[in-house]
Amino acid sequence: MNTSEFDSLTDDNDDFENEEDTLENRFLIFSLADRSYGIEIKYITEIVGMQNITEVPDMPTFIKGVINLRGKVIALIDVRDRFRMENVGYDDKTCIIILNFKNQLVGLIVDTVKEVIRINAQNIEEAPKFGESENNRFVQSIAKINEDVKVLLNIENLLKDEDKLALDYALAIKNQ
Repeated sequence: MNTSEFDSLTDDNDDFENEEDTLENRFLIFSLADRSYGIEIKYITEIVGMQNITEVPDMPTFIKGVINLRGKVIALIDVRDRFRMENVGYDDKTCIIILNFKNQLVGLIVDTVKEVIRINAQNIEEAPKFGESENNRFVQSIAKINEDVKVLLNIENLLKDEDKLALDYALAIKNQ
């Protein structure tokens, strides 16, 4: 992603011009296939283009490995794989969203980053329940924006406990 593409990640067109500039109700919108997802911006430290990935053996398939980003080793999760979506490979629009997840940096590989927006609380609804299945455990809520719908993700549920252990293991191996 080049600099001009990041310039479009502003909220100049939002309806909150007179409100205090805070991270509250701000979301980074990214896409996988033709679907839009949002992450609370308070978790995000930066967005980078694809990096050389060092694979770590015996990891869940959606943990692609680790990168060395300016001296920090960061484990990468391919969100398409995590959501069991078709693998389409990486291209020049593929991005890594670096999150600070419980004081650990984690990278999310996504198709592309679209924009940062504020979503008024009245436009956010609780995620629909589909029984006791954990299939929607990644979904925190649903945002209605004009005629569009954005799925807002629950980052804390993106990893199962055993996945968190795998990430810790991958980072420990790379840091040896």
